[in-house]
Amino acid sequence: MDFQLTSEQLMIRNLARDFAQKEVAPRAEELDRKSEFPQDAVRKMGELGLMGMMIPQEWGGAGLDSISYVLALEEIAVACASTAVSMSVNNSLYCWPILNFGNEEQKKRLLRPYASGEKIGAYSLSEPGSGSDAGSLKATAKKSGNKYVLNGTKNFVTNGPNADSMILFARTSDDKHKGISAFIVEKQFRGFSVGKIEKKLGICASSTSEIVLENCEVPAANLLGEEGMGFKIAMATLDGGRIGVGTQALGIARAAFEHARDYSKTREAFGQPISEFQAIQHYLADMALKIDASRLLLWRAAWMRDQKLPFSKEAAMAKLHASETAAWVSHKAVQVYGGYGFCKDYPVERYYRDAKITEIYEGTSEIQRLVIARNVLKEA
Repeated sequence: MDFQLTSEQLMIRNLARDFAQKEVAPRAEELDRKSEFPQDAVRKMGELGLMGMMIPQEWGGAGLDSISYVLALEEIAVACASTAVSMSVNNSLYCWPILNFGNEEQKKRLLRPYASGEKIGAYSLSEPGSGSDAGSLKATAKKSGNKYVLNGTKNFVTNGPNADSMILFARTSDDKHKGISAFIVEKQFRGFSVGKIEKKLGICASSTSEIVLENCEVPAANLLGEEGMGFKIAMATLDGGRIGVGTQALGIARAAFEHARDYSKTREAFGQPISEFQAIQHYLADMALKIDASRLLLWRAAWMRDQKLPFSKEAAMAKLHASETAAWVSHKAVQVYGGYGFCKDYPVERYYRDAKITEIYEGTSEIQRLVIARNVLKEA
């Protein structure tokens, strides 16, 4: 792996940074306070090519590599974690599986408007009774002529209330894993509705909801891959999605660190800036170390993905390290701010709230450790 970024990668990073700081960051606090979905930012990111970054140009995407995606997503996440997760889900969890498992008709119809930001996609695997144990999902899909009839309730669907379509997993047979199939479910389908909209600790501007399927009619043409391939599609998609969540966490950590660093230079105690105290310097040093290590792990996983090498272990390592780094760094950033860090007048309390979810969704930290352990045991 070459650690020197190409001129194109640098251009993409700078474009995303400029947009994030000018268009996204100024509204982040307001959107968080109002729990308002960043619709305008999503549309503008589509115009800039950030919503379908790894989709080939023939399908309306930017045709870029995974490193470019990580670079751009980090910049968006520094400005607003909620906006970043909407970008990540559309790129990694919606567009990617259609590109890699969809047929020509599906790609033609269901990629271009999503890569352009005209529409937004989602991913629906979790259910009230099945989170980490995805193979135990209960939603059913029964074939009836040229359509499937879906019934069940899905939950924790990021982008759910705003999504125009989603990759949704349902059971087509009783086999725990081979009985799961993947469907592209569009919001206008009869029997599809948005259920409870979640009120969350963090990423409040990212919409999260239940999806209710009541005899929902899905054309057979919207089956993604073949019947019984759903679990394979879900796991392969999550490997890439973990790079996205890890990058979101990286952006949160970087934002918290930069604010803590800058604040420490201006806040005085006992007659000097608190940055002169060794305890604060140690915090800042450890923050910088953990952030850099997270970035390198993410770059490695992204590079391996681009080289078409197995990267499940590396994605799990990157996501685990980056998410736990975001939680730790944001905690210490609040500590650096002291009492002010506990107040909504300063952004570090938002970073602290936003960081927590990165240790949970797209596989909890405990699940990441299982993935890593299984892989290292195979190598022994």
